[in-house]
Amino acid sequence: MKRVTMEHLLTEPALARLMNAAYFFCPTPTCPVVYFSNEADSYFHKGEVKVRVGIKETEDPVPLCYCFGITKQMVLEEIGATGRTTIPDFIKAQVKAGRCACEIKNPSGRCCLGMVMHVVFATIRSKAGGQSAG
Repeated sequence: MKRVTMEHLLTEPALARLMNAAYFFCPTPTCPVVYFSNEADSYFHKGEVKVRVGIKETEDPVPLCYCFGITKQMVLEEIGATGRTTIPDFIKAQVKAGRCACEIKNPSGRCCLGMVMHVVFATIRSKAGGQSAG
């Protein structure tokens, strides 16, 4: 986990507790911890992050792409209406144009496309009645 991500996304009180240690992002949906350091015995919870942590959210809006404001509901609605989605192509075009800032906007510090594609494929599979979307 890059420190710059945490510096941009932690609340001021939480930021004051940020130590000079290696931190990791917790991707477990049911865990309230977002960032942790075993080395420093330091933990930051969902309430200490300035944005909603999409992977840990169960209620709308569930953010998928922090750079361009894409939510899970937007993907679901487009697939529901058209059977497909242009959102991944939109994100790819924006990234190619240098308009993303995943490192400081996404709590994981990573590009959102993996999570977006996971939601796309899961939604299409679900619409197909559990059959492969291929």
